[in-house]
Amino acid sequence: PLGLSNTVTLGIVSSLNRSSAEVGIPEKRINFIQTDAAINLGNSGGCLVNEFGEVVGVNTAVRANAEGIGFAIPIDRVKDIMDQLAKGHKIQHSYLGVQMVNLTPEFARQNNEDPNAPAMIPEVEGALVVRVLAKSPASEAGLRRFDIIQAMDGNSVKTAKDVQSYIDRTKVGQTISLKVVRGERALEILIKTGDLSLAKDKDGPLKVIP
Repeated sequence: PLGLSNTVTLGIVSSLNRSSAEVGIPEKRINFIQTDAAINLGNSGGCLVNEFGEVVGVNTAVRANAEGIGFAIPIDRVKDIMDQLAKGHKIQHSYLGVQMVNLTPEFARQNNEDPNAPAMIPEVEGALVVRVLAKSPASEAGLRRFDIIQAMDGNSVKTAKDVQSYIDRTKVGQTISLKVVRGERALEILIKTGDLSLAKDKDGPLKVIP
């Protein structure tokens, strides 16, 4: 970094699954390793190694508004995509086209006690859909605002992050089954994932909808 060759910094790993949205780049679809090992201009692309000299990640980014918070792409993810990148291929990221919040019985109860609440919400756990992007895979499949996602392909969903993590592991064009609660009804909705790079919002390229 900064023209200084053979530079090594030392630190600890504080998180193994920091989402791209938490890092500040929501248009990406990857979980990062968080470390306080110094990452400076010129470090990007360098190796993050453990105490045994094994490469565990590739240094990628820092938070501009903080000190000692850096991020690396996990080496397993690097292995998954490096051949495609070497061939000049673009890495596709799946998306549904929804914005969600975590839903708990307590959250639903507080909402339902509010006389100005826009809707009554079942007192269950899951990912509550608060927005569906027009002309998105979710919209075309019939997903609606205030739907509650409780399972994906039989895998239980407790939080919005569960949905995002599952979608991150799917391929573009893959059909997934959602178990959804809508009011007092339980539904199964089939959705074919779309390509995030082609998604558009009314204000331009989509940046925040998984």
